[in-house]
Amino acid sequence: MDPSLQSESPALKQKTSDSPSCVSMRSNASKQHHDDFKGDRTSEDRQKRLDSSEPSCLSIGTDTSMNMPLHFKSDSNSKDRQKISDSPEYSCVSLKSDALKHDGIKCDCTSEDSIKLKTKLQKKFQHLHEAITKQGNPTLFNEIYTELYITEGREHNDEYEIRQIETATKRAETEDRPINCNEIFKPLPGQNQLIRSVLTKGVAGIGKTVSVQKLILDWAEGKANQDVHLIFPLPFRELNLLKDKTFSLKDLLQFFMDTKHLEISPNEDKIIFIFDGLDECRLSLDFQNNVRLCDVTESASVDVLLTNLIAGNLLPSALIWITSRPAAADLIPSEYVDRVTEVRGFSDPQKEKYFRKRITDLSLADRIVSHLKSSRSLYIMCHIPVFCWISATVLEKMLSGAETGEIPKTLNQMYTHFLILQTNIKHEKDYVEKVNGEDMILKLGKLAFQELMKHNMIFNEEDLRECGIDVKEAAVYSGLCAQIGEEFGLCQRKVYCFVHLSIQEHLAALYVHHTFITQNINVFVQTSKSTRTHVPIFDLHQKAVDETLESKTGLLGLFLRFLLGFSLESNQTLLKVLLTQTERKSHNLEETVNYIKKKIDEHPTPEKFINLFHCLNDLGDSALVEQIQRYLKCRDHCELKAKCCAPLAIALASEYSCVKEMNLNGNQLLDAGVKLLSEGLGSSHCTLEILRLKNCGVTNEGCASLALALRSNPSHLKHLDLSFNKLGDKGVTCLSDSLCRIQKLKLRACDITDEGCAALASALTSNPSYLRELYLTKNNIQDVGVKLLSDTLKNPECQLKVLKLKECGLADEGFAALASALRSNPSHMKKLDLSENKLGDSGINFLANEPKYPTLGLEELWLTAGGITHEGCAALASALTSNLSQLKELNLSNNIIGDSGLKRLSAALDCKLSADCKLETLGLNDCGVRDEGCAALISALTSNHSHLRKLYLSGNEIGASTMEQLSALQAHSDNKLNKVKSLVCSCSASSGCV
Repeated sequence: MDPSLQSESPALKQKTSDSPSCVSMRSNASKQHHDDFKGDRTSEDRQKRLDSSEPSCLSIGTDTSMNMPLHFKSDSNSKDRQKISDSPEYSCVSLKSDALKHDGIKCDCTSEDSIKLKTKLQKKFQHLHEAITKQGNPTLFNEIYTELYITEGREHNDEYEIRQIETATKRAETEDRPINCNEIFKPLPGQNQLIRSVLTKGVAGIGKTVSVQKLILDWAEGKANQDVHLIFPLPFRELNLLKDKTFSLKDLLQFFMDTKHLEISPNEDKIIFIFDGLDECRLSLDFQNNVRLCDVTESASVDVLLTNLIAGNLLPSALIWITSRPAAADLIPSEYVDRVTEVRGFSDPQKEKYFRKRITDLSLADRIVSHLKSSRSLYIMCHIPVFCWISATVLEKMLSGAETGEIPKTLNQMYTHFLILQTNIKHEKDYVEKVNGEDMILKLGKLAFQELMKHNMIFNEEDLRECGIDVKEAAVYSGLCAQIGEEFGLCQRKVYCFVHLSIQEHLAALYVHHTFITQNINVFVQTSKSTRTHVPIFDLHQKAVDETLESKTGLLGLFLRFLLGFSLESNQTLLKVLLTQTERKSHNLEETVNYIKKKIDEHPTPEKFINLFHCLNDLGDSALVEQIQRYLKCRDHCELKAKCCAPLAIALASEYSCVKEMNLNGNQLLDAGVKLLSEGLGSSHCTLEILRLKNCGVTNEGCASLALALRSNPSHLKHLDLSFNKLGDKGVTCLSDSLCRIQKLKLRACDITDEGCAALASALTSNPSYLRELYLTKNNIQDVGVKLLSDTLKNPECQLKVLKLKECGLADEGFAALASALRSNPSHMKKLDLSENKLGDSGINFLANEPKYPTLGLEELWLTAGGITHEGCAALASALTSNLSQLKELNLSNNIIGDSGLKRLSAALDCKLSADCKLETLGLNDCGVRDEGCAALISALTSNHSHLRKLYLSGNEIGASTMEQLSALQAHSDNKLNKVKSLVCSCSASSGCV
């Protein structure tokens, strides 16, 4: 993302009145009717309600009471509480006198609390990867931070997403605009909705937490959002520790800040609450049945506080930012989310920028980048920042000679090398080993698995002891598991977590695989015990797949990939370096592969089927993309997004890849998706021949990525369809430089003008021998553009056989240039579509002129809706027996040729008069033809040597008797009309269709 997009002080203000209420008053002229928890379905609906005259839930006693402070009355009787789903008439606050005593809370950015909080947050977040700082000097966040690519994404409720076409178009226009994390609540240009709550989605390790850290640190250091008074980062993994406790919101925040003097106004719009890691939540977020709270001093369970805070009953003007893995996003009903964003991770330049920041030796950094680029699957994975961090940690050691072994080439290998590296680090410490490293890894793996199945990301000393782990022994593995939260936050005791959730998933998978291999135990089966009877590995994999698909949070996605990867013999070799007890064993994974394919066919959610595709690729299954094609064909509304292209790209780059065709038409992949896909296309392993990306929201940026991929791997792709994307001349220019061996190029409705035609013409001139078909329908290229293309067509080396220029704004000058080119190089062009241009009779004269001109090789000519009359038909009739004698299909539909024109054409079809006409198909729909013209046609078709096979006459006023004669022509295919095999006759309904 361009750093210039970062604003030092974005406008986070929302328009509110000074009216004291537990609901947000958006304007002085209107009051918000605070509905039940079902809420409004869209932000537009909310805005409409803001402007309505419906009464608010306030009871106003006097005019002067409007300026009085609130008294937050506690209500200890839970029976008096109203359910969240109760009627909207429930009054949250009643203002009855001027003498109300202030017992509420307010804040000031210069207050002691605000300054104290900034200091604490700055101390807590100033370092990146704080959990492993014991291994060396801590890394300052701002020294290593690399800007992440964040865009506005679709709303997370799939049913809620199906909107009107114009809404989908608007979403496509805004979805790929980058958003700075410091401007997460700021509407994009052209948007005017109020944004109170934001849900940010992203896969594991993509940078959601880092984005949160960036906003908090910039605020604490005074760099951005200085109009915000307080920011409360409340990660779900810490809130889970308070699951069984009761607080008021005021007490919870005081507890968080370690202060007894916190004051916040109920209408305060200068506060941000950040709930990081929704997928890690173990609280019951029941938005339908939880009690409804409007009083910040009333006590309730933490989950009740959160649902009321998110829904806007508590502190309705405070801003809410929630982050989540995609699979868990639906835990928040869409009516409580004003904006959905998606963290896309690093772009290619950002990947390289990260490694050059992370590795101080620039020559070593370049070697690391070169190695990652040499393995496309790894380089694609580097759009995930945590994978960049792990890769940098591993490759810095291996490429510098500090560690030995084969350089990792897969996701599983990279994480396993990281694990080996961490076990080796302990030997560098002043440490007397009481338990060997192998046992400790397995104990950590057991802890990781048990806590993962409980959805626990934070655990205490007792949890460690239950797995046989001594805290002091575990301390040397601080690169895997570290102590957190003793000095600050909601955790007021020693607690522990793995350095990253993906590392916990890797360790858990290692433990599960090792337990199965060495003890014949399937840990997913509660009653499982070691037996002498061999248990097939499919039983373990089947259960793991089922558990992953049943998970509502998506926490087991990477775990499943790691587990399956350990079954490959190539990964077992590396695993034996870590765990000597592990046997190298070849497993039959066919059943596992087929089971995963079966689950894909059952149509899981997009996030889950993407993970299943990753699993197929990890298992080396060559049918990955074919499975995706089957999935697409079975679902008319898949709405695949950019992230879906990551597994596709990895599959295309795989050495197992044998995919020849990929159809992604109609999915809003946008430039981000095409960039990911291009990573796979550029691989030397990619053998893709046909790529369809029609109507996928691609612009010139996506074209640039495609062009780069085609230059990297020019030998395979032959058919490319980019129709109905806003490529523009800039995009086509990028692409034209890299057409390479493309034989069929479809660019229909791509906003191309004569400037884009110039680029295409140049490409055809420099490399004329490959392109065979060019589709430019619905582009405003006009005569200038056609002249440029026509000059190229004159080249004898030009092999273009199909040219479609329907609805391109052409007139006489363009037709003249095209006709001249066809006569100069007559043998190659076979199909030409000039429909819906200002052709007219004069244009026909250019294309079909005197017999002295050479015979053209045209076999199909489409001239629909071209303004042709009977005069143009005279020229065509002459040409059909001379320079257009090779023509087999002619479509003149939607031209007013009438009976006179049809008579002239019929003369050319009459083989008694001319034996040269080869026409087999004639289209005459809506041509103003009547019985008289048809009579001439019928007469011509009775010739013994007529070639006509198909005739289209719908939309003409043809009588019943004439239709009977036409029908008779079809019926007598066994006599002198045996050449008429497929005569198709139709007419207007009123005429009696055959």
